[in-house]
Amino acid sequence: MTENNAFTPFRIDIPQADIDDLRHRLAHTRWPVPVPGRDDRTDFSRGAPSVYLKELAEYWRDGFDWRAQEAKLNEYNQGTTVVDGQTFHVVHVRSANPEATALILNHGWPGSFVEYQRLVPLLTDDFHVVIPSLPGFGFSTPLSGTGWELARTTEAYAEIMTRLGYERFAAHGTDIGSGTTFRLAALHPERVIGTHIGCDRRLLGLVGDKFPYPDGLSEDEIAQIEAVRTEDAADHGYLLMQNHRPDTIGAALTDSPVGQLAWIAEKFEPRAGGTYRTPDESVDRDQLLTNISLYWFTRSGESSAQFYYEAEHSGTAVVMASGVPSGWAVFDTHPLIRRAMDPWKAIRHWSEFTEGGHFPAMEETELLADDIRTFFRGIS
Repeated sequence: MTENNAFTPFRIDIPQADIDDLRHRLAHTRWPVPVPGRDDRTDFSRGAPSVYLKELAEYWRDGFDWRAQEAKLNEYNQGTTVVDGQTFHVVHVRSANPEATALILNHGWPGSFVEYQRLVPLLTDDFHVVIPSLPGFGFSTPLSGTGWELARTTEAYAEIMTRLGYERFAAHGTDIGSGTTFRLAALHPERVIGTHIGCDRRLLGLVGDKFPYPDGLSEDEIAQIEAVRTEDAADHGYLLMQNHRPDTIGAALTDSPVGQLAWIAEKFEPRAGGTYRTPDESVDRDQLLTNISLYWFTRSGESSAQFYYEAEHSGTAVVMASGVPSGWAVFDTHPLIRRAMDPWKAIRHWSEFTEGGHFPAMEETELLADDIRTFFRGIS
């Protein structure tokens, strides 16, 4: 880590020509010929249905105000710094409370720092909030080269916290951000006060693959887990592509805004309680499109997919620090989730919610904020 340690102030200012180009491309979308009978806007069984995408694309073109959303994001202090040759974008919001704890929020894909924008004001009474963008995501672009995966990114995050003056800090993460959160604690247990993870029932899809089946399951319980595994496997088309062919999908994501829209919006389609809803019935439509617009304007559809390739081919395993207090908040929970993920009940803080899903900071912001505060107050 030999670069200048300075942070350069950063303010989002997308050129008007880029905004005009987006609207032009949306207005001239070449839509697929509809398949007869595929006219249900909530039927995501084959992916994002065209009838829904057309509605969302029309709003993105004519109803969505990027400048208004850009101004909201610019209310938060931002900067960039170079670590190991890579530019990192960092949101840094200091609390007015001098006794506040530093808290790093770790996002995943297809999220971004935008994922946490509504969570920040609910946390700043207790925390100095730091949100770095993953390499290749958002304004942590362009990629400086290959090799940016979980382990290298985690070390960069630790360096960022040092540069901000935080020797000790708390960590929260979802999705890929769970991996950086766990790894920060495992490799820097003397610095990490505690880890808090937000997740959902999809973790059961990893049982039998990344995690072993718990002992003593009945046939019915095995069938329940297999049902989640089957459902989860149906959503993994993106994963195989990004793990192995990010360059191929990257071309489409960079050239077609509707392609980028479909690629991300589909992942926000929830199934909580068996009820199917469209993505913008689960999260705020403008926040969803702000997140997607960020991918579009920064051309990070392709570069974010590279992170998956690097992770898949790095041989880096998920690690957890047993000596660091850990809290989990499970959204859209399943009766078997703790038995599978924490069979010995070693995790000291465990919360389950029927609401929400894979993006709790956007779906159930207050529930997540309350759980983060409760956990870290309990270990302070």
